[in-house]
Amino acid sequence: MANRGPAYGLSREVQQKIDRQYDPDLEQILTQWIGAQCGPDIGQPQPGKENFQKWLKDGTVLCKLINSLYPKGQSPVAKIQVSTMAFKQMEQISQFLQFLQAAEHYGILAADIFQTVDLWEGKNMACVQRTLMNLGGLAFSKEDGLFAGDPSWFPKKSQENRRAFSDDKLKEGQSVIGLQMGTNRGASQKGMTGYGMPRQIL
Repeated sequence: MANRGPAYGLSREVQQKIDRQYDPDLEQILTQWIGAQCGPDIGQPQPGKENFQKWLKDGTVLCKLINSLYPKGQSPVAKIQVSTMAFKQMEQISQFLQFLQAAEHYGILAADIFQTVDLWEGKNMACVQRTLMNLGGLAFSKEDGLFAGDPSWFPKKSQENRRAFSDDKLKEGQSVIGLQMGTNRGASQKGMTGYGMPRQIL
């Protein structure tokens, strides 16, 4: 991870809280999925948050992953460069994120995407996990034949179900009084006295 001094006080408490959100079981699921999706060439990391971070840090695995979710000839990352130079690696992670953000039609929301620093410095690997989990769930939900792996690894995303009503049906609904507004069914003025008149006691 990045060469930073230890955190103290409130910063340390915040970082510890973030670190506790990291899920080792989800790490194993994501490792298996990425391996199934990208093939054996990417290798497999040893268990542990730091090893998982080092495996993804240079952006190569992430770029291969996003490319594997597109048909041949439509890969968003045209050229994947393996480099040990820090600025090149940062650029590759940013490239992966840019394609995710630009590919709105794919369905990943900007709020679901981790920041470069979360992975590069290992500051929030739980956020990295959430991004990959959302990506896996969305890839499975698309049912386009490009998802590889066990469908039970990810919850299936809900799909939009639009309704198309005719104009007549919409006009018909305008004449219906919703129950939220109350109902006058069964209402009667029987036994009521007029306003201002004293109550008759027999």
